[in-house]
Amino acid sequence: MPNPYSVLGVSKAADEKAIKSAFRKLAKKYHPDQNKDDRNAQAKFAEVNQAYEILGDQEKRAQFDRGEIDEKGNPRFAGFEGAAGADPFREFRGAGGRHSQGPFGAGGFQGAEDILNDLFGSAFGGRAQSGGPTQGHPFAQGNASAQNRGMPSLDIEMKAVVTLEDLMRGKAFVSLPNGKQISVAIPPEAESGKTVRLKGQGKSAPGRQTGDVLITLVIKNDSKFQKQGANLRVEAPVALKVAVLGGKSEVETMDGRLSLKVPAGTSSGKVFRLKGKGLPKKSGGFGDLLVSASIQLPETGMDRLSKFFKAEENSD
Repeated sequence: MPNPYSVLGVSKAADEKAIKSAFRKLAKKYHPDQNKDDRNAQAKFAEVNQAYEILGDQEKRAQFDRGEIDEKGNPRFAGFEGAAGADPFREFRGAGGRHSQGPFGAGGFQGAEDILNDLFGSAFGGRAQSGGPTQGHPFAQGNASAQNRGMPSLDIEMKAVVTLEDLMRGKAFVSLPNGKQISVAIPPEAESGKTVRLKGQGKSAPGRQTGDVLITLVIKNDSKFQKQGANLRVEAPVALKVAVLGGKSEVETMDGRLSLKVPAGTSSGKVFRLKGKGLPKKSGGFGDLLVSASIQLPETGMDRLSKFFKAEENSD
């Protein structure tokens, strides 16, 4: 690894403020979330973070300047000829974590994770227990996702109830958690459980790409129509006289009521297919409306019908 001063682009005379400023600038420039497909940038970010682990801590910086530790914070073995029985590595025990002793006192040193928290949100908690400045580092694998690095997701997940009218129009108006109402495109033949992604409509955090909104569709049941893919089913009442003699009967469609030609001798449950009166299809165009005939007995004249059927039975 290069000299930490070179990595941060500061001189050996740089003060703490200049070092911290250099680190913040480079951390934002090479942050993996802003360089997702650039492994060189991700590797550079790891170098910048390691360099600040050394130079951002006055004790470690002094040890590095004296040649007692290398650019990774590991002790150098040459030159340790202390008194008999002395522990030459006493100063380096626990070097990977924060120092509880020294000129900064407990918690006085603002480590890299603290600055990264300031820049990108509280996504680096617990890193001090990783065992060292590089071991277990959240950016050791630059191609890991933000969630895998322990960052909280900026995506918003929600459900939206949509009607058959929404499916017919191909869009629905949805209220986001922040109160904003937007128009959402509904894909053809969508079913309950289908997820629609709205890019850039989620939460935001400094230095990170704005999250998305993931909307899970819930198709609302309709009192008249039953959805079957791009087709619709509806039950249409047919007068007994029309069913027996043939004629026309009105049927409900998504576009309004229309006249259905009913042939003589139609039985209850017979299905008529009205082409193109259904919902939008993936392949283009519209599905069909399947009309199931429901024979309706007349409200008056039942006595005459009863006599007629009885006469038919006696003739047999």
